[in-house]
Amino acid sequence: MTKNKVVIKSMNILQLFEHSEALSINEMVTITNLPKTSVMRMVSSLEDMGFLSKRSDRRYVLGLSLLHYGHLVAERLDLRKVALPLMNQLRDEMDEAVNLSVPEEEEAIYVEKVDARASQMVRVFTRIGRRAPFYAGACPRIILANMDEDRVNAYLESIQPVQIASGTITDKSQLREVLVKCRQDGYSISFSELENGAAAIAAPIFNHKGEVIAGLSITGPDYRFREYLVSDVIQRVMHTAAEISKRVGWNPDTLKQMG
Repeated sequence: MTKNKVVIKSMNILQLFEHSEALSINEMVTITNLPKTSVMRMVSSLEDMGFLSKRSDRRYVLGLSLLHYGHLVAERLDLRKVALPLMNQLRDEMDEAVNLSVPEEEEAIYVEKVDARASQMVRVFTRIGRRAPFYAGACPRIILANMDEDRVNAYLESIQPVQIASGTITDKSQLREVLVKCRQDGYSISFSELENGAAAIAAPIFNHKGEVIAGLSITGPDYRFREYLVSDVIQRVMHTAAEISKRVGWNPDTLKQMG
């Protein structure tokens, strides 16, 4: 696979700041041996994206965008570490697969999973790294349902839902109603929305600011979910999601006082 040389060179520019707090264009040129015009072009692009910031003395420092992405990476790594033992516990209790997904731009991406035991003859597998639109499936939808109302409205206005599986909700009016109910109830249920024959129940995970940062779901063949005492599954998923939230700093009592 051919590598993008511009991207590599831009990363080389950013790596210069591992050892220097601030650098001028000429200093970057001297260190990298790249043409000055190339360095200026890359620095200008990095500045536009917020990865570099120019000080009053015309020297450059790392920009706040890197801090933002660094916080996201740290938060998600911490989230997986905190969530995994509780996910294992939930899987052991229910003997179904448990998934963790986080928002990534306009989609949810699955970042951790615990598969059902091999004793289950029929299982549902979700690949880590799989992406799904916010409107489809219990886990993506519970994330969307708990976002800021303006963001939800903007998202719904920007999309045209497509049929992914037999149960995918493609009508926007129906989707809005489902999202309101999910937010009020604190959980979401899906049947054959991302994969035919698969069902899921999901609950939101919040950070210390009360912002939704992930969704936790239990997933399996739909016929087993219909046989379950579904209310019990819902309570267990919500309880586990709330416990993960607390362990990453969420405090519902504090948020109520702030409100």
